[in-house]
Amino acid sequence: MRNRFCKTPLWECNDELVRVAQGEKPADLVIRHANLVSVTTHEILPDTDIAVACGRVAYLGLGEHTAEHCIGPDTLVVDATGLYATPGFMDSHIHVESAMIGVSEYARAVVPHGTTGIFCDPHEVGNVTGLPGVRAMFEDARRVPLKAMMTPPSCVPAVTGVEDTGAEVTAADIADTMGWDNVVALGEMMNFPGILSCEENAIDEVRATLEADRVVTGHFPSPDRDRALSAYVASGVSSCHESGSFDEVLAKLRLGMYVQLRYGSAWLNLPGYLPQLVASGVDTRLCLLCTDDCHPETLVGEGHMDRVLRTAVELGLDPVTAVQMATINCAEYFGLAHDLGSVTPGKCADIVLLDDLEGFRARKVFVDGELVAEDGRALFEVEPYAWPEWMTHTMNLGFTPTAETFRFDAPGRPDGTARVRAMGIEPGDTLTRDIVVEVPVRDGALLADPAHDVLKVCVFDRHHGADGTHAQGFVTGFGIHGALAQTVSHDAHNLLVMGDNDEDMALAAATLAECGGGEVAVADGRVLALVELPVCGLMSTERVEQVAEKVARARAAWAKMGCTMPSPFMTMGVMSLACVPELRLTNRGYVNCLTFEMEPLLVD
Repeated sequence: MRNRFCKTPLWECNDELVRVAQGEKPADLVIRHANLVSVTTHEILPDTDIAVACGRVAYLGLGEHTAEHCIGPDTLVVDATGLYATPGFMDSHIHVESAMIGVSEYARAVVPHGTTGIFCDPHEVGNVTGLPGVRAMFEDARRVPLKAMMTPPSCVPAVTGVEDTGAEVTAADIADTMGWDNVVALGEMMNFPGILSCEENAIDEVRATLEADRVVTGHFPSPDRDRALSAYVASGVSSCHESGSFDEVLAKLRLGMYVQLRYGSAWLNLPGYLPQLVASGVDTRLCLLCTDDCHPETLVGEGHMDRVLRTAVELGLDPVTAVQMATINCAEYFGLAHDLGSVTPGKCADIVLLDDLEGFRARKVFVDGELVAEDGRALFEVEPYAWPEWMTHTMNLGFTPTAETFRFDAPGRPDGTARVRAMGIEPGDTLTRDIVVEVPVRDGALLADPAHDVLKVCVFDRHHGADGTHAQGFVTGFGIHGALAQTVSHDAHNLLVMGDNDEDMALAAATLAECGGGEVAVADGRVLALVELPVCGLMSTERVEQVAEKVARARAAWAKMGCTMPSPFMTMGVMSLACVPELRLTNRGYVNCLTFEMEPLLVD
């Protein structure tokens, strides 16, 4: 597959690289005396010189050989004595929208941490505004040196027949995107029930991708490791980031799947299986690293792929193996290893100079041979992106929320208690439990029971105005007093409201309706924190540092309200994700994500 993400195609400059390597022409850049991390041989090669021309590596001076013959009067020479040179880091699966910023601002946040490439699935924007919104999002990406390789959203909606989104993506749409110059794969095929039942649109999306010689990224959280998993892989889906245990990782690797080992802001799966994977001695060629979802706080305060690498090494993974998972393994999976993923002759000069292979602190970051970040600071600047107006006016509830909106009617029920179905939340995981709890009944209405950590939840269709529907449910695990609301509610991104009293829930909902979407925390009739996300109800127009500060205030508000879990807004945001077990609430009601049937609220 042709790579359109490099400064100069190899076929246009191979003759110049030949001349530079032989000393007949000077290099543009020479990095001297680096400890090169060779991801092709799993070695660290000391005192290596790297000569770069046309944005690509032309020559490696290994052992007693040097790149002195490549240096001319205008060659930029960088002394990397004591530093480690690695290929630029790549995130094999990321939703940029989870950082609540656009791609150009995302680049400012992650490139200084050594990330030079991301494989991003924009299905959040896709569910709100469809492929036109996706196109606009990636026009923003063209303005920065970060290589934003797109995997168009395969599941809009995530699962058919159980929710209402703002748009739809069909197999014909996917076939069209395969001709876009920034598309390298199909976004995660979350509709695994559709694949297993040979649903026409799901199968045809995979077919269109395979016919275009692209790979199909996956999403298989099912506990089945036999027939269903084999069938899913046999369909052409070749990777998965939804593994919660070593047994799941191993089962997928044995069937030839690439497994994306995940460590984001809320989904901290890496510690749950990496130590066992290391101890097993299993070959890790098919293992990639990814974040999936990163909050702005994480990016600003802790880093990006450097954070994942740091954690992997702390958990016992060999540092060179860890680097392979974030570079060459990733490039090989996506069919881009002829250009990306290693510091070798002919490849794009995406190079990170690190202090060491423990902290992974990036001292200098080069993309296509150009210095783009130094000592944690981006050396490029971009103006705020001019988003189309139709992407900044997506809150269409069709009504004004009041306390009465959040009354859960239970006609004919006497005062006392009622048994209801609820979502049981597990901190740090995408999975929920399908549980039954008792809630109070007063004056023909079901109430929250904060004393036993049972909160009300409502999901409102925010895309279709007066024609939209809403559903009611309960949740346990958050432990808050007050109300929280957000339009970041995967994957339809409808308005999600949770709380222990109707008045605070109404204020939270009305606040987001007024500002165009985002996240809000309310208690006792007062807004404690607000993160405005006017772009599709998902992204801010502010700098990542400003967004991170607002998210920090929201997190502090959560803690003040009684919640102790990490990244609670992100955990709350997947309560509508109808493709992950066990129970979810969409605007149409409860979805059993094992049988994919609708479930009643009341349990007789």
